[in-house]
Amino acid sequence: MPRPLTLSLDGREFDVRIVKIDREKLYGIVEIEAYDEKGNPAQLLVLAPDGKTLIDKGGTALATVDENGDSISRADLVAVDEDGQKIETVPSSFNEINVLRKASVEDYLSQLVKSVYLIDPVETEDKKYLQDHVGAGLIYNFDFSYRGGTEYDKAFTLGNKTDAFMIVGKPAELEFVKLNQAVDLDATEEQEVSAEEISFENLT
Repeated sequence: MPRPLTLSLDGREFDVRIVKIDREKLYGIVEIEAYDEKGNPAQLLVLAPDGKTLIDKGGTALATVDENGDSISRADLVAVDEDGQKIETVPSSFNEINVLRKASVEDYLSQLVKSVYLIDPVETEDKKYLQDHVGAGLIYNFDFSYRGGTEYDKAFTLGNKTDAFMIVGKPAELEFVKLNQAVDLDATEEQEVSAEEISFENLT
């Protein structure tokens, strides 16, 4: 059973479980099976760089190496910014209390959605308390990180009278332009063409 996520709404704290909703749960899944000429199930193999050796499943692995080619542990890796400065990591949201803040529809619609979860409060009275808020059309958000890392995603909670959902994503960086906004052209695109330079001889 997954760990509960602790939410705080108007000073009231309660635990919820989140269940990921993916395309398979919504639309089902289609599997394609391949067979050879004898009717035996086909297997996916990897062709080695020598062009003739076939490697079975589990025969390859990824390794992290330094500039000298020596293998190193992923635990020893440190995230840095463009200037080489260490980036402070953020904790998993399952290890802290997540305060829900009111959000607007514009904030929610400006997100690039990564994941959708169904929120299932552990206690029945907490479920009713949450439904009374999201069911009334209120939207909340909080900073969310599933496992921890270098940055938070943005999680929005919303729903209807029967269910509450958590939508995780990142703010979209949109650049708006006006219909009549001037565009700077390259020097090669600014050359004018005279009527004498256009030939219609080959047109029918």
